[in-house]
Amino acid sequence: MDKKWLKEFLDEKFLKYNSVEFVSTDPVQVPHFFSEPNDIEISAFLTATISWGQRKTIIRNARHLMHLMGNQPYEFVKTAGKDELELLQNFKHRTFNGIDIGYFIHSLKNIYVKYGGLKNVFENSYQSTGNLKETLIRFRKIFTGLTIPARTQKHISDVEKNASAKRLNLFIRWMVRNDNRGVDFGIWKGIPSSALCIPLDIHTGNVARSLGLLKRKQNDWKAVEELTGELRKFDPDDPIKYDYALFGLGIFENFK
Repeated sequence: MDKKWLKEFLDEKFLKYNSVEFVSTDPVQVPHFFSEPNDIEISAFLTATISWGQRKTIIRNARHLMHLMGNQPYEFVKTAGKDELELLQNFKHRTFNGIDIGYFIHSLKNIYVKYGGLKNVFENSYQSTGNLKETLIRFRKIFTGLTIPARTQKHISDVEKNASAKRLNLFIRWMVRNDNRGVDFGIWKGIPSSALCIPLDIHTGNVARSLGLLKRKQNDWKAVEELTGELRKFDPDDPIKYDYALFGLGIFENFK
């Protein structure tokens, strides 16, 4: 496939789907309910964590979780005690349940008390390694450093075991990219957009293979690196903007 034509095609689809209209159909709408940075990043992190399955269900459950947290996620994380955590025990999104969210709140509180928050953990890790994969590895070690059961740990992808880390990469994209188009937040300045990796899922993977951008058959970290590398050829400063194009083609246009 002609690379010049392909870039123009993807640029067109990026502009089409990276818009405020996209927000109303996507889980990213949940952190858009908030204005304070800590509320944004906590709600985004929890929303991204449950971002698998039907999008309507993801949005409904993420909004319900915010409601259970009094629509003050940062305050809830800081102050939640036994009674507050009891409110979350019946929460469920597929295999992520009340047990998991309880441990997540516990780990998030530790991150804000000990490390100064999610932003500091990710930015400091990236600035010391210059590598997003190593940043994800360090984050997982910090997040699971407390006593967390194996069933909960599996909800934080392990790229050392070749996981694609779709949900973590989605969360970081939301926090880092800043193009003033109303979707991504751009509130983390310590990680450049050029360092981001594709949030690879079945839709982006299938479309990328159809377009000749991805040869690897498995949707794993090796595929993430392969596809991200190809997208950097089109825009080395902001390669993951093409996530909108690939995802939009798969979800909205059933591109094959």
